[in-house]
Amino acid sequence: MATADPFEVRMRFSSQLERLNASTTSAQKAAQYALKYKDMDEDLHSCILEQLEKTSMNTRANIMYFLEHLLEMASKERQNEYVRMMQRDILRVVDAVCPEDGSGAANVKVVRKVLQGLMNKSILLEQTVIEIEACLKDRDTSADLGFSSPANGADTSRPRNGTATSNANRLDKRQVEQRIEEDRERHKRMRESMWAVPDNIYDEAMKFYEETSDLGEDDHILGVEEWEEFQREAEACKCEHLRARDAANAAGAAGAAGAAGNAGTAGIAAPVAPAANGASSH
Repeated sequence: MATADPFEVRMRFSSQLERLNASTTSAQKAAQYALKYKDMDEDLHSCILEQLEKTSMNTRANIMYFLEHLLEMASKERQNEYVRMMQRDILRVVDAVCPEDGSGAANVKVVRKVLQGLMNKSILLEQTVIEIEACLKDRDTSADLGFSSPANGADTSRPRNGTATSNANRLDKRQVEQRIEEDRERHKRMRESMWAVPDNIYDEAMKFYEETSDLGEDDHILGVEEWEEFQREAEACKCEHLRARDAANAAGAAGAAGAAGNAGTAGIAAPVAPAANGASSH
């Protein structure tokens, strides 16, 4: 099998990153490509960083979502180099997706969502996510989401608070519309995934089992109390006819029990008195 040309692999991977959109398929396809050429992982990792620092804010958000797919797939396939390098450069990635100058404020929610997902998958440490979250608080502002650019791309607004946002970092009308459409598509897929039935219900059952605490004495006491409360509520909800029927059944059961007790008492033979001394039968 011929060895792939590293330059060609890099160019194709860069092209896939530039064409990423809101669909899961495009992200998974790019992730599979990176794993296919895992022997060039360092070169492809640098390609990711390069694209993050030179593409539009919309594309950077798409790459951020792609990273979650890549790292999850790499972790499952034991391709730990991608995971290790991203753990090392995660701050650089975050700075590229939502820079400190506020030009990527619209991407802050994207970064938070992806970081939370990576932490839940044990790819990033909780402490790392907490520290990054502290940095994101200053960048999560609505002062300039990049959505206020004029239709022709010209920045005619005056600087606010003595600061100005570079026109190169602002989104034009087409990019704004594209971003809105991609966010709508992601939300739609998110709602669909909430109702998706897993292929292997055993894994889901084991997850619930592991998350459930052991049954203790307090649980038994609580169960008895809940059952008694349920019976009281059921009794209170009965109609007049059911209450009369239950009363008649209870009276009948009590009468039957009393009759059985009397019959048992009558069936016991009285003790025979001993014969008098000297008495004889003829």
